[in-house]
Amino acid sequence: MTNTMAAPITPTAPADRARSTTRALLAAGAAAGPLFLAVGVVGGLTREGFDFTRNALSQLSLGDLGWIQQTAFLLTGLLTVTGAVGLRLALPAGVWAPRLVGVFGAAFVLDGFFAADPGAGFPVGAPEGRVTELSAHGTVHLIGGAVGFLALCAAFLVLARHLDRGWALASRLVAAAVLLGFAASGATVLAFTLGATLGLGWLTAVTVKLNA
Repeated sequence: MTNTMAAPITPTAPADRARSTTRALLAAGAAAGPLFLAVGVVGGLTREGFDFTRNALSQLSLGDLGWIQQTAFLLTGLLTVTGAVGLRLALPAGVWAPRLVGVFGAAFVLDGFFAADPGAGFPVGAPEGRVTELSAHGTVHLIGGAVGFLALCAAFLVLARHLDRGWALASRLVAAAVLLGFAASGATVLAFTLGATLGLGWLTAVTVKLNA
């Protein structure tokens, strides 16, 4: 009688485990932008006194329901930092892009603890004019946001080296558009909102592409 032996179970190869880990980290990073924008849009549409043409999404951290946007800041930052770790694993030769994305994520965490100043009629009862004098926490929030988005723009320029021609060009154009949004924010806060939205959206798109 011939004995048959079951084939030994082959453990998951280290390379497969590493790839699975990288994919999970990148997926977390890709979720960061959509999460923040979804919470911001819902908050902006439902909270009394908020006007997208006058108020920044960060002002949703103020008032009785401000904890919702504060939580969104913290979660977005943590997810972005997680995605930065995934980028480091996905781009072994790329050091600066993950670092810069990590700075962007850390800025979101910081801004989760330091809220923007009230103004432009929000929250209800705030002065109708734009904020002209920053408080200590408002200053930290502004500096954190500025450093974070500058790091993101720099990350897009560095990531362009790791992308094919079309994506590389788009990455450079998005970096310029985000900076333009910042420059135009003095005239209208909506320019900043659109620039930030573009930046968050492009980070998600690039992360998904690298995770494909």
